[in-house]
Amino acid sequence: MITITDLYKSYPAQNARAQTVHAVNGVDLHVKEGEIFGVVGASGAGKSTLIRCVNLLERPTSGTITIDGQDLTKLSDAELRHARQGIGMIFQHFNLLSSRTVKQNVEFGLEIMGMSRAARAARAEEILDLVGLADRSSAYPSQLSGGQKQRVGIARALAGNPKVLLSDEATSALDPQTTDSILQLLKDLNRKLGLTILLITHEMEVVKRICDSVGLIDEGRIVESGSVIDLLNTPGSRVAHALFPLGEGTGSPGNTTIEIMFAGDVVERPVVSMLSRDYKLDISILGAAVETIGDRRVGRLRLELPGNIEANAAPVARLRESGLFLEVLTPAEVVAQ
Repeated sequence: MITITDLYKSYPAQNARAQTVHAVNGVDLHVKEGEIFGVVGASGAGKSTLIRCVNLLERPTSGTITIDGQDLTKLSDAELRHARQGIGMIFQHFNLLSSRTVKQNVEFGLEIMGMSRAARAARAEEILDLVGLADRSSAYPSQLSGGQKQRVGIARALAGNPKVLLSDEATSALDPQTTDSILQLLKDLNRKLGLTILLITHEMEVVKRICDSVGLIDEGRIVESGSVIDLLNTPGSRVAHALFPLGEGTGSPGNTTIEIMFAGDVVERPVVSMLSRDYKLDISILGAAVETIGDRRVGRLRLELPGNIEANAAPVARLRESGLFLEVLTPAEVVAQ
């Protein structure tokens, strides 16, 4: 649905002493139809510039952005305005018109599109019901909570029945409970409407809650990308370690430190007791975390086995043969995490 190829966005130096800023630096990204794809990274990594390039609110320096088979970078201004009708966008700070009611805010984009008054009103009522605000249609933004304002923003973005929804840090200004409700709403809309959602965030909890796939952006580059489950099973994945921080438990010198990633029914397996019983090992648990990612239970477990890796070849092989993803860590790797 969304394909970004060799994308660059640079800003010229402001004076002779400054350097050109490469906010997006050769990004390649593909978002499948109907999935929720999260782009995560630290402040200043290039997230907001990237998502604003997707609908050409920021014109890329070079590269292509193809949505639903159409390269937006090759469109005329009139063609781009038409193409944007299939792309909704929600913002961190809502961007509502304070002088308009909730319903009038939702109708605003439809009015610009030339839709009749009756059709606008009917569509606004339909979409407000979908986001749980049917009873607030006559209220003004100043009378709403932060979560309600964001629901209006989502309704406005969906009013034109887009295929793609872009989310620019949509939950960053909300409290945790409200964030949960907005994320659940986005997940429900993704399923009910078949929406393709591309969101940016600096919060790993957002990735855990709703994302099917994720890309990690650093200094304007996508340095990791893939389905969340695949990245959890990728050795040395920064995304996996950020989703499941286990601290710096390194174990004792001469022993073997392993990490196990598991998902689905495997989460319930008695791994530690099996190893202890079958191989008569005294095992130390150095760290553990179990989370629900999407609709799957996923866990990460760090264990210390007595003896070096050669002495533990049989239990390590047994774990791998049982379908668990396993990494043997050196002390330096553990500390780095």
